[in-house]
Amino acid sequence: MTQVTAGAERQPDNPYEMALAQFDAVADRLGLDDGLCQVLRTCKRELIVRFPVKMDDGSIRVFTGYRICHNETRGPAKGGLRFNLAVSLDEVRALAMWMTWKCAVANLPYGGAKGGVEVDPRTLSEGELERLTRRYTTEISRFIGPERDIPAPDMGTDARAMAWIMDTYSMHHGYSVPGVVTGKPVSVGGSSGRFEATGRGVLFTTQEACRHLGIPLEGATVAVQGFGNVGGVASRLLCQAGARVVAVSDSRCGVHNAQALDVDAIWDFKRAGGSLTDFPGGDRITNEELLTLPVDILIPAALEAQIHDGNAAAVRARLLVEGANGPVTPKADLILSEKGVFVVPDIVSNAGGVIVSYFEWVQDLQSFFWEESEVNQRLHQLIVRSFQEVLACAEREKVRLREAAYMLGVSRVAEAVRVRGIYP
Repeated sequence: MTQVTAGAERQPDNPYEMALAQFDAVADRLGLDDGLCQVLRTCKRELIVRFPVKMDDGSIRVFTGYRICHNETRGPAKGGLRFNLAVSLDEVRALAMWMTWKCAVANLPYGGAKGGVEVDPRTLSEGELERLTRRYTTEISRFIGPERDIPAPDMGTDARAMAWIMDTYSMHHGYSVPGVVTGKPVSVGGSSGRFEATGRGVLFTTQEACRHLGIPLEGATVAVQGFGNVGGVASRLLCQAGARVVAVSDSRCGVHNAQALDVDAIWDFKRAGGSLTDFPGGDRITNEELLTLPVDILIPAALEAQIHDGNAAAVRARLLVEGANGPVTPKADLILSEKGVFVVPDIVSNAGGVIVSYFEWVQDLQSFFWEESEVNQRLHQLIVRSFQEVLACAEREKVRLREAAYMLGVSRVAEAVRVRGIYP
């Protein structure tokens, strides 16, 4: 995902407070008792590490990192690893909690976790980045593993970083442990289709939402905030499906063409190191302007809290599909609902990454790997099933899709806690 700042004059909502508010909104409806609510609101394990890294010039810098496990009642904890200067304890707590519900909605045998390091990876050389990643892995190595906690790529990390983590963990154990991380290169146990998985999941849920709303995807106009692994892939796949992507953005600005953008050209331009400030195929707009364009479909695929109570009323899209984690605040959610905007929540729409990470983990444990076509077919089956289950719950309970998703995810984790009991 691409870091984007929407509205520099306004401080975004605290992501952990957002996550707790979303949980509290459904806890009463589900009739959860106070003790169970306390269990589900609390992160099980919070690790903060501060570690030195030798820089290329011989100096030493100390970095701060986190690894948080929210819940592992349904299985090993699963969650990405974020390298970004804005990483904070509350952000990682929120992301770990969201992962718990996301895995439960998809009915994966996982709990939720997340990790991060306070660093701008763009300021480091490849050697510095590798040393930082390996040292961070060493600091958290007692708490991760294929049966315990399985990291994956997120903002600022990629398949290369996952290979370093896998190698470092394996060196500590004396044998290769490919299942310790997912999102690895295929050559060291990664899964075909993993890189595109989150963006492909956004495509699949957008298709399902369009069918439900009666919006023809072919010819529909789309704006995508964030042109990283999620937004960039989703943009390309939506174009292939016949949609017209008219606006995209990166961390600096957006580009808009009311007819349609050449998304493949933008992809190649960005991969070559370019910025949208220099892309010649459209008009410059701000990220804030992108969110309020008159489009059929809006996909925020950047950071949390990009659509808030200060700009939600200006959103003009009929369908909003969350590619990022927590891009819409609870207050904004209510405003969008009153405006009639149909919101597909993150724990449904961006679950493609963790679903294919699950496939990768299964393949690693079996040492038997699938063709990409099989990975994509299984992803389609699982994420469409999740969307339909959430939609059915929303219609049955007469609630918004987000509330329905939380009701489904939280109830599954709560049931697992009840069945397992409290030890001792």
